[in-house]
Amino acid sequence: MDPAPHPAVPPEDEIRRSVEEVLSRYLDRRCAGASLMEEDFARELASAVRRFVLGGGKRLRSSFLWWGWRAFVPPRSADPDSAAVLQIAGALEILQACALIHDDVMDGARLRRGRTALHADFAQRHARAGMTGPPAAYGTSLAILAGDLALAWADDMFAEAPLAPGTRDRIRSPWRAMRTEMVAGQFLDLHAQATGSASPRTALRIAYLKSALYTVERPLALGAELAGAGPENIRALRAAGRCTGLAFQLRDDLLGVFGDSGHTGKPVGDDVREGKITYLVALALSLADGRRDNAAGEVLRAALGRPQLTAAQLTRFTEVLIDLGARAAVEQRIRRLAGRALRHLACAGVDAGTVAPLTALVLRAAGTPDGPEPPPPAPDPADRAGVR
Repeated sequence: MDPAPHPAVPPEDEIRRSVEEVLSRYLDRRCAGASLMEEDFARELASAVRRFVLGGGKRLRSSFLWWGWRAFVPPRSADPDSAAVLQIAGALEILQACALIHDDVMDGARLRRGRTALHADFAQRHARAGMTGPPAAYGTSLAILAGDLALAWADDMFAEAPLAPGTRDRIRSPWRAMRTEMVAGQFLDLHAQATGSASPRTALRIAYLKSALYTVERPLALGAELAGAGPENIRALRAAGRCTGLAFQLRDDLLGVFGDSGHTGKPVGDDVREGKITYLVALALSLADGRRDNAAGEVLRAALGRPQLTAAQLTRFTEVLIDLGARAAVEQRIRRLAGRALRHLACAGVDAGTVAPLTALVLRAAGTPDGPEPPPPAPDPADRAGVR
C-alpha cells in the first residue's frame, strides 16, 4: 500500500520567511535584554549582530535542516514540531554569522554580502566618532566580540528549542561536533596558507571541514535526527550532504575567481590576493608541476598572496587556470558530486513528497540548475574527502 500523502510542503521562500521571523523575534528579545544590561553594549554590539544576521544570506543551512526533517517526519505530526525545527534552523543561521564575522577578520575582507564587513564598519564608526587609538584595531576587537556573541546566542537559541528530552539528547552531540569542525576547518585553512601547503587533497579536506559539513551534511542530518530517522537513513543522507557540501564549496571557489562581485557580494579575486589554496588553485598548481609548465606555475605562484594584485594580473591568473584545464576539471567534479549526492539521496528512504524539493536544493547548492553529470566509471575520491 502506498504511504499516506505527505502534507503540503511550503515553498522555499516561505521557509526563508518563517526562519527570518523566528530570528527577528529572538534577536529582538536578546537585544532588549542587552539594553537592560548596558546601553552602549546593546547599541554598538548587540544591535550589530542582529543587523548582520538579518542582513541577507542564502539561508541554505536552514533549508537543508528543514527538508532533512520533512523527509522523515510522520505526516500527521509535522505541524506541532515545526516551531522547534524553525528555532534550530535559526540557531544555525546565527552560528553562520559567527563564522562569517570571524572569517572576515582573519581574511581582512572589506565586503560581505555587498556591504562593508563588520570589522571595517566598526573601524569606520571609530574614525567618525573621533575616538582615541587606531580604528582598525578597535574594529577588529569589536568584530571578534560580535562573533563571540553570535556563538553564545546560537547556543542559547539551540538550547531553548521546545524539544522532547530524548530528541534534545539525540541532537546535542552532532551540534557540538559541528561547532568544533568549523574551527578545525578554519585552522587548516590558515595553516595551509602559512605553510604553503598546496596539495589538492589538503584543499578538499579544508573544504570539507570548513564548509561542506556545517553547510549541508550536518544540517541535513540534524533535521533527520529531529524527525527520529534511523541510522541507515541518516548515513545515506549524510553521504548526500557530504557530496553536496563539497560541490557547494568548489562552486564558491570558482565564483571567487570567475564570478561577478555584484552577485557574490565581495570582490572577485580576494581569495587569490589572500593566498588561499583552494581546490581550484591546488589542482592548477599540480597540473602545472605535472606538465613541467614552469611559466604557468610562476604566474600562479606570483599572484597568490599578493594584496596589490592588479586587474590585469588577475586576468592572466584566470587565463592560466583555464589553459591548464583546472576550471573545466573543477566544474566537472562539481557535476559528478551533484550526481553522487542525488544517488545517495535516492537510497536514503526519504518521503516521496520531499524528493523534488531536496533535489532542487542539492542542484541549487551545487550551482548546477541544469542537472548533474552522469556518474563516472569509477568512484570519485572527492566523495570521501576528509572522512576518516
